[in-house]
Amino acid sequence: MTKKDIILKVSDETNLKQIDVKKVVQKTFDCITEALVRGEKIELRNFGIFKVKQRKSRTGRNPRTGQVVPVPPRKVAVFKPGLEMKSRLK
Repeated sequence: MTKKDIILKVSDETNLKQIDVKKVVQKTFDCITEALVRGEKIELRNFGIFKVKQRKSRTGRNPRTGQVVPVPPRKVAVFKPGLEMKSRLK
């Protein structure tokens, strides 16, 4: 499912204009992204939690040459599904 699919589905079910739904969906994604950039945790009840984790530096290997290369530390966004989502996915 793409962002456009979400917009079409919400627009059809709520009888709102697609352009208005698109603005709301995009602003929602922007708010989540901005909060993650600031290092905040986003908790959406019954859906899940988005947060940023710090990955440690490590040594990796180039698959083509086999050469050992250092991989620097970095931040990654992670998602942990909520209880309701977990139960529905079973």
